Amino acid sequence: MSNQRSRFVPYWRLSSFYFFYFASLGVLVPYWSLYLKHLGYSSLIIGSLIAILPATKLIAPYIWGWLADHTRRSMFIIRVASVLALLSFSLVFVNEQLWWLALVMLLFSFFWNAILPQFEAMTLNHLGDRAHQYSMIRLWGSLGFILVVVLMGDLLQHFTTSAIPVVVLITFIGIALSSFVVPEKLNIPHEDHAPIWYVIKQPKVLAFLVVCFLMLCSHGPYYTFYTIYLEEQGYSSHMIGVLWAIGVLAEVIIFLIMHRLLVTHGARKLLIVTLSLTTLRWLLIGFFVHDLAILFVAQLIHAFSFGVFHAVGISLVHEFFTGSHQGRGQALYSSVSYGAGVATGSFISGIVWDLWGASWLFTFASCCTLVAMAIVWRYIRVSHQPVMG
Repeated sequence: MSNQRSRFVPYWRLSSFYFFYFASLGVLVPYWSLYLKHLGYSSLIIGSLIAILPATKLIAPYIWGWLADHTRRSMFIIRVASVLALLSFSLVFVNEQLWWLALVMLLFSFFWNAILPQFEAMTLNHLGDRAHQYSMIRLWGSLGFILVVVLMGDLLQHFTTSAIPVVVLITFIGIALSSFVVPEKLNIPHEDHAPIWYVIKQPKVLAFLVVCFLMLCSHGPYYTFYTIYLEEQGYSSHMIGVLWAIGVLAEVIIFLIMHRLLVTHGARKLLIVTLSLTTLRWLLIGFFVHDLAILFVAQLIHAFSFGVFHAVGISLVHEFFTGSHQGRGQALYSSVSYGAGVATGSFISGIVWDLWGASWLFTFASCCTLVAMAIVWRYIRVSHQPVMG
C-alpha cells in the first residue's frame, strides 16, 4: 500500500487482525480433527465435535451483528468477543473428556465466530469507496494461515498432538491484542429503515444464500477429514502442511488480482467458473489421493473454491445489505455458509466416512457444488458490477 492509502486506511492494523484470525484457522481447520483422533475419538464423534465450531455461526454472528448495528460500536463488540474467546478456549487444557471438550468448543466458538463478520464490515467501512482494495488487506489472513499451517506440520514431526491447542491459544492471544489497535469506524446510517427481511426475501438474495450453504457444505468433508485422509494414506505431517499451504498460497495470488477479475468478468461468471472447478477439485481428491501431483493441482483450485468465492461473496453481501444492515448482512452470510453449510457438511462427513469411505464422501461434496452451479445459472443475475470491483 502506498503512503497515500495508509494515510486514510489503517492498512497494517487491519491486516494484523486478519493475520492472527486466519492463523488460528491454520491450526483449527487442518489439525483439530487430528488432535481429536489422537485423543481416541471415533469418526462420528470427530465429525460431531467439529460441527460444533461452524454450528455456533447459525446464531452467534447474528446476535453480535444485531448488537453492532444498533450500538454502532463494532470494534468494542469485536474486542469483547476476542477476549472472551481467548478466556473460554483456555479451558480446553482443564479436561479431555468428551462432554468437557464439547462444552468448551461450544463456548469459545460462540465468541470466536462472532468476530470475523463484524470485522469484515468494519474493514469495508474503513475502505469506503475503495472497497475493491479489500483483497489486498484480506490476503494477510491467508499469509497467516500459510505460516501457521506449515509451522504446525513441522512441529508435529517433533512434538505430540498436545502442541496443537497450545498453538491455537497463541493465535487467540494475537487476535485479542490486535483488536485493540484497530480504530472504530462508524457505518453510514441506512436511509431506508425497512426490515432486513425485505432484503433477504429477494429471489437473487435467497438464491445467493442457498449457493453459499451448498458451497460450504461441500467443504465440510475437506475441513473435517482431509488431514486424517492424507495421514491414513501415509503422507507425513510436513507434506500435509505443505498441501494445505499450497492451497492458501494460491488463494493469496488470486486475492492480488481479484479487483480486476470482478471488473472484467462480474460476479455471476466468476461463480459459475468457481463452482465448476470446485466440483472437479473434490473428485480429484476423492479418487486420486495416491498421486501427489494431482493433489497439488487440486489444492491450486483452492484459489477459486475459497479465494474467488469468498471475495465475490463479500462483494455481493456489501451490495445487497447496505447501511445499518451491513453487520447483520455479513453475519447472515457467515451463518448460512460457514455456519450451517460447514456444520451440515462436517456432520454428514462423520457418517459417510465410516459407511462408504473417502471417495463417496468427496463425491457427495461434488454433488453439492453441481447443484449450487445450477442455482447460479438459473437465479443469480447481478444488475451491475460488484462494489468491490
